[in-house]
Amino acid sequence: MTQDPGQPEPDTATGGEPAGIRVGPVTEWLAEHVGTTAPLRFERLAGGHSNLTYRIDDAEGRRVVLRRPPEGELLPTAHDMGREHRLIEALGPTDVPVPEALATCTDAAVIGAPFYVMAHVDGVVLHTAADAEAAFDEPERARIGRDFIDVLARLHAVDPDAVGLGDLSRKEDYIARQLKTWWRQYEASRTASDPLLGQVNEWLQGNIPEQGPARVVHGDYRLGNTISSPDARIAAVLDWEIATLGDPLADLGYVLATWPRPGDEHVATTSATSMAAGFPERAELLATYESATGADLSSIDYYVAWANWKTACIVQGVYRRYLDGQLSTEGVDVEGFRRTVEAATELAATAIRRIDPTF
Repeated sequence: MTQDPGQPEPDTATGGEPAGIRVGPVTEWLAEHVGTTAPLRFERLAGGHSNLTYRIDDAEGRRVVLRRPPEGELLPTAHDMGREHRLIEALGPTDVPVPEALATCTDAAVIGAPFYVMAHVDGVVLHTAADAEAAFDEPERARIGRDFIDVLARLHAVDPDAVGLGDLSRKEDYIARQLKTWWRQYEASRTASDPLLGQVNEWLQGNIPEQGPARVVHGDYRLGNTISSPDARIAAVLDWEIATLGDPLADLGYVLATWPRPGDEHVATTSATSMAAGFPERAELLATYESATGADLSSIDYYVAWANWKTACIVQGVYRRYLDGQLSTEGVDVEGFRRTVEAATELAATAIRRIDPTF
């Protein structure tokens, strides 16, 4: 089965233009820098984290994808399109599957913000269990799950210095920096006392594993940020906007923490892609990564606890914005965010207890 990466969303247009696109200037720019042929057809794609993603078809049947920041005022360091482009361009020659980086534009006058363009990749993005069940049978889902981990192992085998990414960010103390950042954000959005999350935070602060060689950490590695090909392989990894250098086991811990399976006691969402039958169990994912990398995974439960703790901190911020009226609550189960915070906290504590039964 072949499907575009992300479901098209209805365009919000002004004067016939998709929101976030200035058709005339970008058509000229794409012709010069990418070689597309007018007229162009633009279609906004769902997903893509917080950045806006558009599929563009030209008059000769060529298809490319454009990524730009969301509209409105942004923090100076947020939504760095040049950084995303740099990452996929650097990883292009490696065995990590990424879309081909075609061009980047720093001139905000073209569409109102910097942007970059990459090649279109055929396949399907598996955002939910229903997506996976509609696109692939159970043996194919098993193959996708194994390849998903193999791709992560290949990413973590890349030496950032060797591909020109050695100065992407600080390399040391990744977990310590993450703990400081996200706890500060959690405390700014706290709505009630949560002693257990505080205890989790203190334990994580006091038991940080020693970090090995820094690698590219994707930061949001999940099936919803990849394209699965018709032959049930990972065709491309997407959404590199929060990628950095640091501890590669943070990515693996995040995968395990966001890979619920039927029968789990605490599940943040039953629609998670991995809830579909056929996908590997977490133990198999762990064994696949260990076999591919030879990494010492004796401390992996720390990273699972950390990933769940981080999820609780992030979702608490979203919950607070709904309570404060910063986000529309129409059709939204606002209390579901609170329940997710509670479930993620309990999952973090459970992972810690596997290391420290006295916790």
